[in-house]
Amino acid sequence: MRSVQSRSRTAPALAATLAAAAVLTALASPAEARRRGHHARAGGGYNPPYAAMVVDVKSGKTLHAVNEDALRHPASITKVMTLYMLFEQMERGRFALDSELSISARAAAQAPSKLGLRPGSTITVEDAIKALVTKSANDVACAIGENISGSEERFAQAMTAKARALGMSRTTYANASGLPDADQITTARDLTVLARAIQDRFPRYYRYFQTRSFAFRGRVIGNHNRLVGTVEGVDGIKTGYTRDSGFNLMTAAKLNDRQIVAIVLGGKSGASRDRIMADLVRANLPRAYAGARQTAPTTEIAERARPAVVADGVSRTRTQLASADDEVETTASTEPMDITPGRSTATPGSGGYGARALPRSAQAYAATSGQSPFPGGSKSDARLASVEAPASRAEAPKPVLANGPKVTPTAWVIQLGAMDDEGKARAMLSEARAKIGGTLAKAAPYTVKVEHGGATLYRARFSGFSEQESAQDACAALKRGGFSCFATRS
Repeated sequence: MRSVQSRSRTAPALAATLAAAAVLTALASPAEARRRGHHARAGGGYNPPYAAMVVDVKSGKTLHAVNEDALRHPASITKVMTLYMLFEQMERGRFALDSELSISARAAAQAPSKLGLRPGSTITVEDAIKALVTKSANDVACAIGENISGSEERFAQAMTAKARALGMSRTTYANASGLPDADQITTARDLTVLARAIQDRFPRYYRYFQTRSFAFRGRVIGNHNRLVGTVEGVDGIKTGYTRDSGFNLMTAAKLNDRQIVAIVLGGKSGASRDRIMADLVRANLPRAYAGARQTAPTTEIAERARPAVVADGVSRTRTQLASADDEVETTASTEPMDITPGRSTATPGSGGYGARALPRSAQAYAATSGQSPFPGGSKSDARLASVEAPASRAEAPKPVLANGPKVTPTAWVIQLGAMDDEGKARAMLSEARAKIGGTLAKAAPYTVKVEHGGATLYRARFSGFSEQESAQDACAALKRGGFSCFATRS
């Protein structure tokens, strides 16, 4: 009898609860409905829970993967790409660590987390870097985008183009900070590509991701990343959180010649996300390959996959122009790229974000305005949004030794960068040889003249490597000395 009475009392309560739930569902915000609808259209629906991936940096092997190709919101991990773009401009000579970035009213109005900078004020580039790494400051991220590209919208288009160039085939950026936006999406796999690329490309600046705290105008700001300094081997790099993304973390770890990158997306809390990541690092770092690197740097993979042309150099009067892996901000193919041997990220028939080289917003901007979405670009850069066919190898200019006779390149060569003046290219080669010595002692420096659209660049290269391993070892020595480079077939 007691059980029957209990059920009779419970049934109306349950019905009321279900009715209330139905009402709440019906009253869901239009923004939330649009978000859900957008991702349903974008490729199979958006599902916020857990995704993760661990990649062995040296071999490219996937050590752990769960939902690695599912669409997710990156949240503040976005700022890793924002810093990638800033580091690139610094390398080109446009900004120095002590350069001042101006803060607009729009940047100052960004939602927290932020430094609380006033409109019209400035912040140095170095403080801006530290603010993104530690405080994850949204006002500073917006300011970086505006100072580089003129507007955050154009900066986001350039970020997306850079993602495609690196092989991040399913990533689209809508802002510089990672603040909520339905169009700002990525995958765990794409983020492992970015984690590898920023270390390969900018070893001189990557150290900022190890910042534990920094002093700013009387305040000491600590790093949100609790794993740096607490989990053996971890040396960065970035946390992230929004309600839609959950708690995210990008991590790099290196120990005893073993190196991994790891991504956790959709953690239920900061503490649980950190525990998951710590467990992944401890379980997978000892499994990583400890020998010589077996895969090319991600920047080299992107370079080989896109056309060997350069942007119009008329508007690029910096002392040092793009290094060769940044001469074109597009891929030669719209098919997804993958750094894992024998594995493809393609989703046949999905029609998703990997189906085009640039988002339609970037294509439309270039087509209607005649301007480039790329930082520092000219109108002719906009034409590069549509892929140009690579020049045939037979048409390539003959290499010339920097201070002597012609050189016949060996099977493998090292490229340091591309300059707007041959003398600058020669000076770069001389500086590299003087500083590194050793592995470059027998290497032959030479320059390659490249012309496109009226612009002339000189690629700075070293010949003298018969095998890939020796070229990569020499390039690694150059990176330790602060130079950007990659090894490639001649």
